[in-house]
Formats: sequence, C-alpha cells, structure tokens
Amino acid sequence: MVKMYVRHTVADFDKWKVVFEEVEPFRKSLGSPGSHVFRNFTNQNEVLVITDWQTKDQGIKFGQSPELKEAMGRAGVTGPPEITFSE
Repeated sequence: MVKMYVRHTVADFDKWKVVFEEVEPFRKSLGSPGSHVFRNFTNQNEVLVITDWQTKDQGIKFGQSPELKEAMGRAGVTGPPEITFSE
C-alpha cells in the first residue's frame, strides 16, 4: 500500500472539508480505498491529508487530474500543495 501525503493551507477548513468529501467518489474511482485528514494545532487552516493507493501511479494520476484542480479552487486552497509518497 502506498501513502500519499498532501499538506496545504486553505482559506476556511470547514468549507474545504465539504469539497474534500464531495471528491471522495472520484478518489475511490481511481483506486483509493481511503484517506485521513489532520489539522495543524497552531494553524487550523493548515491541512495534512494522507491517502491510501494501491500504486504510486494512481496517486499521481489523481494529483494531476483536472477534477482535483477544479475542486481545490472551489475548496479555497491558498497555494500549491506539498506532496510526498511512502510505501
């Protein structure tokens, strides 16, 4: 199992979370069995998302998708995400 770690800052966590949940069916359609969301204690609008994937290529495909870019815009992501992978 591959883990994809995405850290980014959002304008409003609650608004972001709604869009994040709306995108869940799309993530699953690309092969993600699940994800976890964490918030920074000091900056409640700094988010860490850990998403599970069968392969790194699935995570990359999701991360580069136009659907995700559109969702990030609607969700109020304020800058480019920091993305790393692990196995």
